Amino acid sequence: MLYAIIEADGKQMWIEPGKYYDVNYIPGEPGDYIQFNKVLVLRQENDIYVGKPCIQSIIIKAKILKHLKSKKITVFKIKPKKNSRKKQGHRQKLTRLLIEEFYNQI
Repeated sequence: MLYAIIEADGKQMWIEPGKYYDVNYIPGEPGDYIQFNKVLVLRQENDIYVGKPCIQSIIIKAKILKHLKSKKITVFKIKPKKNSRKKQGHRQKLTRLLIEEFYNQI
């Protein structure tokens, strides 16, 4: 089993090649390739490599599939005894990535 734990946009993610993941918006056109070089943990077959804090020689190649928005959340604020109410909605921009391969830079 091949997997890695990476840091993407300040969050840690468990990823596997051939699967797609939604992350916070990354600028780029669908079809563009991006690389992640902050690999914290890598597992190949029976070997586990742990970075201190990152594994410098491993790079992960991902393809941008599309840009989308998350589900809408509602923010409702009330100030008591003032008859002040504020209702807002928010949809976070996301990017869907397809993890293509892990490769060694050395």
